[in-house]
Amino acid sequence: MEKNEQPHELLPQQQGPWKKWLLATILTILAVIYLIFQAFNSYKPPREIGWNELRSNLFAHKAIDKIVIVNNEIAEIYVKKKLASDSLYKEVFKPLYGKELNPGPHFIMHIGTPEVFEQRLNNDRQQFPFIAEIPVSYEQRTSLFWSIVRLIITMLLVFALWRFFSRIATGINPAKGISSAFNFGKSTANLVTPQQNKVTFADVAGIKEAALEVQEVVDFLKTPEQYTKLGAKIPKGIILVGPPGTGKTLLAKAVAGEAGVPFFSISGAEFVEMFVGVGASRVRDLFRQADSKAPCVIFIDEIDAVGRSRGKGGFFNGSNDERESTLNQLLTEMDGFGTNSGVIVLAATNRADMLDPALLRHGRFDRHIYLELPDIREREEIFNVHLRPLVLDDKMDVSFLASQTPGFSGADIAAICNEAALIAARKKKNKINLSDFSEAIDRTVAGLEKKSKIISPEEKRIIAFHEAGHAVVSWLLKNVDPLTKVSIVPRGKSLGAAWYLPEEKQLRTETAFSEHLCASLGGRAAAWVMMIQ
Repeated sequence: MEKNEQPHELLPQQQGPWKKWLLATILTILAVIYLIFQAFNSYKPPREIGWNELRSNLFAHKAIDKIVIVNNEIAEIYVKKKLASDSLYKEVFKPLYGKELNPGPHFIMHIGTPEVFEQRLNNDRQQFPFIAEIPVSYEQRTSLFWSIVRLIITMLLVFALWRFFSRIATGINPAKGISSAFNFGKSTANLVTPQQNKVTFADVAGIKEAALEVQEVVDFLKTPEQYTKLGAKIPKGIILVGPPGTGKTLLAKAVAGEAGVPFFSISGAEFVEMFVGVGASRVRDLFRQADSKAPCVIFIDEIDAVGRSRGKGGFFNGSNDERESTLNQLLTEMDGFGTNSGVIVLAATNRADMLDPALLRHGRFDRHIYLELPDIREREEIFNVHLRPLVLDDKMDVSFLASQTPGFSGADIAAICNEAALIAARKKKNKINLSDFSEAIDRTVAGLEKKSKIISPEEKRIIAFHEAGHAVVSWLLKNVDPLTKVSIVPRGKSLGAAWYLPEEKQLRTETAFSEHLCASLGGRAAAWVMMIQ
């Protein structure tokens, strides 16, 4: 089997044996049922008689050997064996199977109730004294048919329980996250094959420097001999650090997609369980799977959940902390496989300050790549990526959208594009225009409009003066960011807002800080002036 073979192609082979066993079991049960019904069809039940025939045919000839009352409803009548050759009883003694005579019962009769039956026997004793010598017994029986049905149902339930526990014990697909008492130690990493992973560097925008950093990893996975022939060692691990939504997971997927290798994805929290030793076992199983699929990429998201510095909180957690055991196993595995084994470990976190120093030393996570929030040019590139599948108006200005979203991450921009499409669809438009994006940005930043919020006219006047104060002061000061919109429509927790178009500067002068402070206090000053008049 090739190393890059897809996991779901293995499942039919793994499931084949139990499917054959299930088919064989069903066929066996059907065969048993068929044989049972054939036996019922070939079996000739005893002939039913009435009281008059009992008196004239059996009592008169003293032919009854015994009578068994079954379930207080039916009398089974046995004829004496010495009468088997008698012409009257020859038919009922015919063998059922083989050459043995029919042991009985030879006749059956519905008695109504036992009391009535005994009363009739007592009434006939004067005429047939032989009745006093007939043994009468009582039995409680269950139907043979329903006994067989219960047996078959029991067999099916036992088989179903056996199959259920065998599925749990074998852990048919641990990569899908199936967890049980039998496969806690199995890795729950999700395996994405090269055929499933379509993400490449063309889908990653706004992080050119980070993409260049990992490009050599892609080259190594594609052509490792180019590096090994010169004696170079490729980094074992790369840690991606940055705020949420900056594209850490997307970049890791792009590395595997660009190189065309399997991609193992798992969260750091999935290693930690309440059972001792489970996390370490999952780490071992993950690296064992990765080694069998090499070359490949392992991606551990939120590694701070398991890679936190050891010793912190040890007084409360105790010396046998499960998380620390998992981290120790991870460090061991990072040291265990060779540098050029073809297994690259990528990890992501936004809390790099909490990570254990042993995890960040050279030989483990050799490279640290920092992803920052995108600037205006990078946001424009990200917008271009997310606008591809949308039906846009011809007058769409992507540079304006980029300028309207300072401090937004790639995930925020993706959410804005989707929100704009939803707004346009809600308004039954054929294309998405700039106003839809503007409304989507407002909603993302400040929240949904609350036009139905109850505000008195006096309060509205105060809000209007407050926002006008921001606008006037900002207009008169040179170092304040350009004002784009003023609104007194409530959004989220705010009653109004003044929207600015901030310039992305790394440094600000003291004058700029003072003027920004004046613009911020201008609203309060205007509202105070209005109230004292």
